[in-house]
Formats: sequence, structure tokens, C-alpha cells
Amino acid sequence: SANVASTLVEQIDHLSKIAADFSQFANISYTNMEEFDVHEILRSLQELYRSDENIEFVCETVPMKLIVNADKTQMNRLFTNLFGNAVEACEGRMCRIEVSEQLIEGKIRISIKDNGEGIPDEMKSRIFIPNFTTKSSGTGLGLAMCKGIVEQVKGKIWFETLRGNGTTFHVELPLVD
Repeated sequence: SANVASTLVEQIDHLSKIAADFSQFANISYTNMEEFDVHEILRSLQELYRSDENIEFVCETVPMKLIVNADKTQMNRLFTNLFGNAVEACEGRMCRIEVSEQLIEGKIRISIKDNGEGIPDEMKSRIFIPNFTTKSSGTGLGLAMCKGIVEQVKGKIWFETLRGNGTTFHVELPLVD
């Protein structure tokens, strides 16, 4: 029946998404390093979300190029994941995402703050563990992948969260001199 067919299509979709996530996770170590401005990635992602009237984007950027030596696809994946999570955290309310940048001794710290519910205490320690997900549809590799990508370029990723008040993910990346 048509019903069974659509369920199958959904399942196949879901499986292919899981397969894609796993292959991305496995491929973190194959990198194509190049020097580029992180702003290029951040700008294109902001453009993507700007068209959504349920999302308010607030950006405080550093008025200079942020040149990193990294794999552009991986960096894109990193920030796509973090922005996607921030938007999902807002669940149904007007979404306000604040992106701020801070220069700290040869590094750039990019912070992405959402106005969601915050991360419950019992989940905090597991956030970066592969296969941990707070979503029924996710594969739970998103933030583990983010951590792998950041650590590979000798950067750091961590978060601060306040119940009922939102979460801020901080990514610190070394800049090219």
C-alpha cells in the first residue's frame, strides 16, 4: 500500500542520513588543509538563516579576516552543525541566535548563543560523546564530529548552559600569523 511505501521511503531516508553521518565521522582524518577566512563560512550560513523570519540573528564580528589553516568542508560542517543545533534548541519559540567573536592571543573565539531551554545537568557530560543525541531523529554524531574537527586543527570547543535561558557553544581556533 501507499502507506507502507512512504514509511519505507522515510526509513531509507533516515538510514542514508545515518550512513552519511558515519562516513563523515570516519573521514574526519582525511583533510584537505588550506588557508581561508572563517568569515566566508559564517557569512554564508547567516545568509541561509536570514531568510527565515522566525530567526533573529545578532552578530558581533571582528573587523578583520580570520585566516585559519583548516579543511574548509570540515569547518563548514562544524558551523552548520552548531547553527543547526542552536536553531533546533529554540523549539517553536522566536529564535534569537547571537554570534560573537573575540580575539585572544593568536586565536579567534567564536561563540554561538541560542535562547533555548538549556542543556539538562544529566546530559552535560555526554554532549560530545558519539551516539549521544537529545533528538529522536538525530544520529548523535553531530557534536562528537564537531569536537573531532575542532581538535584536529588544535582548537577547543566547549559550552555554557543555563536552564530555561539557552546555551552558548564556544569554538576557539588558532589563526594563521
